[in-house]
Amino acid sequence: MKVQDVLNDLQRRFPNEPEYLQAVTEVLESIEEVYNQHPEFEKSNLIERLCIADRIFTFRVTWVDDKGKINVNMGYRVQHNNAIGPYKGGLRFHSSVNPSILKFLAFEQTFKNALTTLPMGGGKGGSDFSPRGKSNAEVMRFCQAFMLELWKHIGPDTDVPAGDIGVGGREVAYMFGMYKKLAKEFTGVLTGKGIEFGGSLIRPEATGYGNIYFLLEMLKTKNIDIKGKKCLVSGSGNVAQYTCDKLIELGAIPVSLSDSDGYIYDPEGITREKLDYVMELKNVERGRIREYAEKYNCKYVPGGRVWAETGDIALPSATQNELNGDDARHLVETGCIAVSEGANMPSTPEAIEVFQKAKILYAPGKAANAGGVATSGLEMTQNSLRLSWTREEVDSKLKQIMTDIHEQCVKYGKDENGYIDYVKGANIAGFMKVAKAMMAQGIL
Repeated sequence: MKVQDVLNDLQRRFPNEPEYLQAVTEVLESIEEVYNQHPEFEKSNLIERLCIADRIFTFRVTWVDDKGKINVNMGYRVQHNNAIGPYKGGLRFHSSVNPSILKFLAFEQTFKNALTTLPMGGGKGGSDFSPRGKSNAEVMRFCQAFMLELWKHIGPDTDVPAGDIGVGGREVAYMFGMYKKLAKEFTGVLTGKGIEFGGSLIRPEATGYGNIYFLLEMLKTKNIDIKGKKCLVSGSGNVAQYTCDKLIELGAIPVSLSDSDGYIYDPEGITREKLDYVMELKNVERGRIREYAEKYNCKYVPGGRVWAETGDIALPSATQNELNGDDARHLVETGCIAVSEGANMPSTPEAIEVFQKAKILYAPGKAANAGGVATSGLEMTQNSLRLSWTREEVDSKLKQIMTDIHEQCVKYGKDENGYIDYVKGANIAGFMKVAKAMMAQGIL
């Protein structure tokens, strides 16, 4: 395989999908050497089969708002690869959603899920509908209309969606209720459900907690203690909130949060009390992060990104491509020692190159933020067994999964000088598992 030849062909076929092509490029460049050590892969054209999704569903979602106006949004589900288990991946409700972003997320999800060691394939979906500013009744009507089309394509052994940006417990519950009504069955078809009807403890916390568990494993390789470290965190949703929660518990100092309007920087640190305020603000009142700055009299930068500040550790937890090359250079120049991604592909290729050239600890999202889908997998298991595990049991399993993912990254990413390329390690580890499963199952 020549990576550039494959990329040129994909560019020709999908010229208007930059996020998808970016994700494919990162993986192919990492796995080229190991792929070419297996001529049987090339003989069965494995790489092209792996890059292109099994199927993509596109549909119209028609719903009525509180004023009686009929609205139309687009709905999508990308079922990328099910070689090692049912398609698994979140649903994103955000105005930026388009096929390119969902194809990139589903592609990434395939390898991320493989890294967890759980039997889950890769998928992703969503809509360009945004819950922001909508009433509960409007969100419910949209979710029901969305599921009216999607339900026939999913199932507990076929495709198990979850939440993502814009899709929290409220949205998952509305969609689950509609699925249950349409399918006439109560099954674990969605994860991120409420505890009262099949959800798992730790699921809301899992992505943030898992990211910190992976970060701790990275820091151990350098004998660095996280206590007292100033941490830059972007975002203010579930991932960012529970990233801060675990940082505070471990004695680190989160100093920033953001949303689409701007960011706050609190040099005194976000304490437990302040975090409780953020959770109320974002999860209940659905307010804006600037209100934190007004309440606690700290710095707020409208339209800015947290990477303009300085910190020991960076934890991008908002969205894709939020951290660019200039941001990365600033972080490195001001003493940042580690970057661990809580979001999906939040660092641009240029930023990743800067981090790796500087030899700082850098964990890509497909490894560091796998805790969310890992715990979704644990929720699927509990649903299948009709059992509910304790918080301690789920947290213990999550820690072990993140430790195992780190070990796989080290196995495939450590060079002769002891440097660990976590991007290469994660990509090769995930790829080899999926590739071997596909080879064993024949040409499909």
